[in-house]
Amino acid sequence: MPRQRLDFRTAAALGLAMLGLAACSRPADRVSPPIASAPLATVQPPGPGTTAAAARGLPDFTELVAQNGPAVVNVAVIEKGQPASFEDGGGGPDDPLHDFLRRFGMPQQRGAQPPARGEGSGFIITPDGYILTNAHVVADAREVTVRLTDRREFTAKVVGVDRRTDVAVIKIAGKDLPTARIGDPAKLRTGEWVIAIGSPFGFDNSVTAGIVSATARSLPDGQYTPFIQTDAAVNPGNSGGPLFNMAGEVVGINSQIYSRSGGYMGISFAIPIDIAVGVKDQLIKTGHVQRGRIGVIVQEVGQQLADSFGLDRPRGAIVAQAEAGGPAAKAGVKSGDVILAVDGKPIEHSGQLSAVISQLRPGTKVELEVWRDHASRKITVEVAELKEGVVTASDRGDGRGHGALGLSVRPLSPAEKRASGLDGGLLVEDAQGPALEADVHAGDVIVGANGQKVTSIDELEAQASKSTRSIALLVNRGGTTLFIPIKIGG
Repeated sequence: MPRQRLDFRTAAALGLAMLGLAACSRPADRVSPPIASAPLATVQPPGPGTTAAAARGLPDFTELVAQNGPAVVNVAVIEKGQPASFEDGGGGPDDPLHDFLRRFGMPQQRGAQPPARGEGSGFIITPDGYILTNAHVVADAREVTVRLTDRREFTAKVVGVDRRTDVAVIKIAGKDLPTARIGDPAKLRTGEWVIAIGSPFGFDNSVTAGIVSATARSLPDGQYTPFIQTDAAVNPGNSGGPLFNMAGEVVGINSQIYSRSGGYMGISFAIPIDIAVGVKDQLIKTGHVQRGRIGVIVQEVGQQLADSFGLDRPRGAIVAQAEAGGPAAKAGVKSGDVILAVDGKPIEHSGQLSAVISQLRPGTKVELEVWRDHASRKITVEVAELKEGVVTASDRGDGRGHGALGLSVRPLSPAEKRASGLDGGLLVEDAQGPALEADVHAGDVIVGANGQKVTSIDELEAQASKSTRSIALLVNRGGTTLFIPIKIGG
């Protein structure tokens, strides 16, 4: 019996026990089409003694679904088969057939697993058959079949796949096909209604509704995508389906969920449609996606780091390392700078920086607002092309102790400088108390404190004496630099 692959991926736990981040794709069925244009909800004037909200009632999605449902398709895939790990075409060495063939000297040929099958969703964006879906739905497909709501089926060609954003474009041969209208996710507001249409568990054109919970959520495996978070029910098979606003416009592509069970548990994520359209345009034109980079390793700003750098509140992205000879370093960006905005667009979380920069074309000049020495300044950087993955340093946690740092350190020896490639710093021989609780390790090399270079114990002590609540150490660990805040005050 052929193996039914659910194509349901689990990702990072984010520190929550047994909580997984998963993509959502699987099997399907069908529905009906009608196309009409009408208001999405009827608002009645409130009567005496009633509130406007009570009189208005819940929104009516019927016309929105009738108008847009035909553009949503089921995407069924047959993936490339995998060779079996044994050579008998049946079970493994413990299989009775294996023993029978061996005893009687009959030929034992390497078998192959049946091809994996999976299904997801997609939506038509041009009348001649271009369709947007998720990369994880079609990336490994040998054959792709698209089924419309009127039960017509088409063999689809994979035009291009971008795994970084989980966006793919496929194409069917058609004309005058129903299409979905593209909206502007920048206009989304937390709390507004949205609906998802797709094929959860193979039930074509299933409709679920919810509200927007967040408009730019950073996820561990979504470095180039600030996700739209909603509570619209999304399950295996919904992957690649559209997320509509109340105007009937696509604002996102349903992509992932958080789940302990593998099914919907109240939190789902969608790729903003403007990012998907940018990827789509490049895939259709060139078959690949070109991204921008400025050559920095960044990490999140917590309260203690904000205190250490004199920020009014936690915000922005701390530059843990500016790549030598990279665009940012050439422009004057330094380790310890906090990037607060790009071309006037505020950066609240470190993950937003990669998402914003990656969408820029190489050669573009951008103005960074940088916080340095307790003051804001502007630095213009020319964006380069991203050819390697950009690493984001993670926040290492907060110390909870009081008093001394709890560090035993010594300057690097000449041999250690040569081996590490550093021109100086303090080698951590032991970490206890606040330093240990803040996750400083023996073997770390402290190269800075509160944005100042540190090469001697006196310099470290001087920075510690100036700090009233916390000190931000810049640490080199295995060739990667990161800031570690240590709480030293009450």
